[in-house]
Amino acid sequence: MSTSKPKWEGDDRLPPLRLRLREAVSLLPRMFRFFGTTRPIGPEDGPPVLVIPGFVAHDRTTNALRCALADAGWRVHGWEMGINWGARAETVARLKKRIDQISPDGKLLVVGWSLGGLYARELARAFPGSVSAVVTLGSPFSGDPKQNNVWRLYELIAGHKIDKPPIPRITDKPPVPTLALWSRRDGLIAPRSARGLDGERDKEVELDCTHMGFGVSARAARDVVREIKRFLGQSKARRVAILTLGRESPQTEQKKNR
Repeated sequence: MSTSKPKWEGDDRLPPLRLRLREAVSLLPRMFRFFGTTRPIGPEDGPPVLVIPGFVAHDRTTNALRCALADAGWRVHGWEMGINWGARAETVARLKKRIDQISPDGKLLVVGWSLGGLYARELARAFPGSVSAVVTLGSPFSGDPKQNNVWRLYELIAGHKIDKPPIPRITDKPPVPTLALWSRRDGLIAPRSARGLDGERDKEVELDCTHMGFGVSARAARDVVREIKRFLGQSKARRVAILTLGRESPQTEQKKNR
């Protein structure tokens, strides 16, 4: 049996060393962000959004992202599960309890950074009635689970093989509107893995930021918010168009039958 590494090409290739070094530099501002707030922020009557941090990250780490969403009018909630040490069998069930606390009578938007995006997708797949839309930020939901530069570290910390996680890793699109944001400057995740293919998400948009930047950069956070608002507006317009086409007046039906 051959043990040679796959020869990935193009956007399937792992990010080069120079991009990985940029991510290492980004660890310093990430450490400073660890002192941010974890309380809900934004207008109390704003639409609810749950932000799930990435691997070995905390709600405080996503402070820039959560503040940008709050400034745009959302009521922003963290996952309140401490540091994300990797997938656990109960992760999706615990997230369902969290969204029931936040929005017991309605749906909410779920934004997941990196590994948090995989949780968001499976949460929406398991409980589509509780999730209005999913947005992933540099999340490796597509392709080979080893198309990233941190899978060995992940296995060491999480305690399980990257290709045998305790929760499903399904590449098909969840049954809710799904937006994938990714970057060619990402030093950890291969572009194709975070961008996905048709049938794995509704829309993909390339941003200009590092992998760490998705969570800690104020500029990247503003770009994320802009694309979320644009995507949700387009999704709403599509739903309205479908409903309009499905509610033709009796006069229209009579004209068609003549």
